[in-house]
Amino acid sequence: MNFVNKVIGPELDIFEKKFADAVRSNTPLLDRIMKYIIKRKGKQLRPMFVFLSAKMGGEINESTYRAAALVELLHTATLVHDDVVDESMERRGFFSINAIWKNKIAVLVGDYLLSKGLLLSTVNEDFVHLQILSEAVKQMSEGELLQIEKSRKLNLDEATYFEIIKNKTASLLSSACAVGVYSTSKDEIITQHFKSFGEKVGIAFQIKDDLFDYGMEDIGKPTGNDIQEKKLTLPLIYTLNKVDKATRRRIIFIIKNENKNRQSVKYVIDEVVKAGGIKYAQEKMTEYRDEALSILLKYDPSPVRNALEELVRYTTDRKY
Repeated sequence: MNFVNKVIGPELDIFEKKFADAVRSNTPLLDRIMKYIIKRKGKQLRPMFVFLSAKMGGEINESTYRAAALVELLHTATLVHDDVVDESMERRGFFSINAIWKNKIAVLVGDYLLSKGLLLSTVNEDFVHLQILSEAVKQMSEGELLQIEKSRKLNLDEATYFEIIKNKTASLLSSACAVGVYSTSKDEIITQHFKSFGEKVGIAFQIKDDLFDYGMEDIGKPTGNDIQEKKLTLPLIYTLNKVDKATRRRIIFIIKNENKNRQSVKYVIDEVVKAGGIKYAQEKMTEYRDEALSILLKYDPSPVRNALEELVRYTTDRKY
């Protein structure tokens, strides 16, 4: 992503400082946890989408920096809460907040991050930003609950899978693109275009994440992890609809009862590969990526558009 960094590198450097200021607390324990979070932040994909989308609409301004901070605050809050829900002890190869400071503090830290986002927007009267991102948080909660419900019953179909990932993952990336371009353009039509663009990128991004579960890349996430957590992802849903009844029953039995057994999980992975589940998911991922690019390519060529296209392609070509 060298070209992306050339186009928005200075803005990302400024954002790092502004985000650190946004999460600072006078409470020593909370400030210590915030510094821990900042040091272990991920690839910054969402802020990148905010800034590049913003540059498609005009000149980056203080409202853009606040939009990027709001996106990152809400995203980080949901990750902290997700680790509590999933009882996860790691996040990006490091100990999670709940692993070090336990669940009670982790929940309160997530609440703190959410409140900082709300205050950042209301104090500066960024009400459109807040409206767009609040809708995303609602969708993320709905998607998570729908996934939990369907995972218990193991009756997830493809349409429901796409509903879940549209809400759980794509809604935040969609909102990041929308608030970014709105911060510079104040144009509701362009904002809707970029909202749709971000949603399609987000769906492609999540399918790529699901595919990692069937690969051997070192991605900080064990192969077969989704199966162990009884998550029905696209390759597995496709496979369950393609295999014979006996194989289907065996796969479902493993997911319900033997999801911690390595050999059993390997059997499921092998069946998914054999049934063409990987190939099908890759095709769907490419389809959504290309739909996103078709929206983007309606705009005039520019270094910013080229950087945004590179970032879109990175979401599906990445190795982790």
